[in-house]
Amino acid sequence: MKKLSDAFFPGARVFLPGQSGESQLLLDELGAEPERARDIHVIGVHFPGIGRADYLGLHPGVRQTSFFMSPSARSGMREGRAEVLPLDYAGIVRYLRGMPSVDVAVAQLSAPDERGFCSIGLCADFLPLVWARARRRVGHINPDLPRTDGSFRVHIQELDDVVEQACPVVTYPDSRPSDIEQRIGVHVASLVHDGDTLQFGIGSVPMAIANSLANHRKLKLRSGMVSASARTLWEASALDFDARIVTGCALGRTDFYDFLADNEKFWFTDASNTHDVAALAKIPGFIAINSAVEVDLFGQVNSERADGAIQAGAGGLPVFAQAALQSQGGRVLICLSASAKRGAISRIVPALNDKALCTLPRYMADVVITEYGIAEIRNLSMDARAQALIRIAAPEHQASLSSSWQALRDKL
Repeated sequence: MKKLSDAFFPGARVFLPGQSGESQLLLDELGAEPERARDIHVIGVHFPGIGRADYLGLHPGVRQTSFFMSPSARSGMREGRAEVLPLDYAGIVRYLRGMPSVDVAVAQLSAPDERGFCSIGLCADFLPLVWARARRRVGHINPDLPRTDGSFRVHIQELDDVVEQACPVVTYPDSRPSDIEQRIGVHVASLVHDGDTLQFGIGSVPMAIANSLANHRKLKLRSGMVSASARTLWEASALDFDARIVTGCALGRTDFYDFLADNEKFWFTDASNTHDVAALAKIPGFIAINSAVEVDLFGQVNSERADGAIQAGAGGLPVFAQAALQSQGGRVLICLSASAKRGAISRIVPALNDKALCTLPRYMADVVITEYGIAEIRNLSMDARAQALIRIAAPEHQASLSSSWQALRDKL
């Protein structure tokens, strides 16, 4: 019986999609016969906590190039088998387009239509960037994968190898916002105007924002990922029903995927389009909404590293922030709870330290939101900016932050 991994060979450079593009069939094959993975070099954009893939764990000879930190990548780095490239989405696009052709690219695809074209389904973010130049193109035709519209499709005759088998698609649980996140969502909604174009990702904060935007109208979505929050906005009639919802990837439960398949307004395209600064900047009222680990009193944003450990990567935040700052009426909204560890640690900090990474520098600061309020700091002086941020910190940390700022200010 033909297998997806028949195209693998020792030394092969293999591109394997992540997120909802991950093929469970391939994982089952390699789990049952790990020798098939011997000495392959896996390249792909895989997010921690999404999907099941641990390619480094399949065989001690596997090598991997990653773009986001994960427990597997961290262990692989220690063993000298993994490299994590510190790139944002725009950098990943440049890297994938410029790197040597891969030996094998594997795509999970919908069943072909009457003309022989297969849909990429739920994840079109990075595979299209390497597909045309791949030396061998392998298709997992999955009848359970929803057919969606988008800029990338594959004709059945393009495939060098085909395996057709129904298989579960990667799902992602719906998030239930906490009271704190709901308060953040209300603050965000107060800054959004009818007709704005929104970018936000997945998780409980986006769901809280969607809940709070139910009474808005003619909103548009353009994002790297969409989740059940997009459905919440659609069913509340908050979205512009005549506008495309542009995204690279969808993550959610199977009922959300069914909703996508029935809705022709969702348009899937690759990261060179979803993260095109110039194109996004031309959209009036482009509102980039993202989370952070911490923000310091200078306005610097750390969205990657907590207590010294890298959690993931910069992702799309730098691109979306640049575009929003150039957009007429655009805003960059950074959302985070004011404290962590049951209030013991403030997430508004005096200054980023050696356990942090600066994902957005201070000159790109715009709006910071916690459950305690909104700090609009784009055009404020350093003193005014620090005071605005202290006001939205957790009350029990405000005095300490004020003292720290005075000490910092004396040395500026």
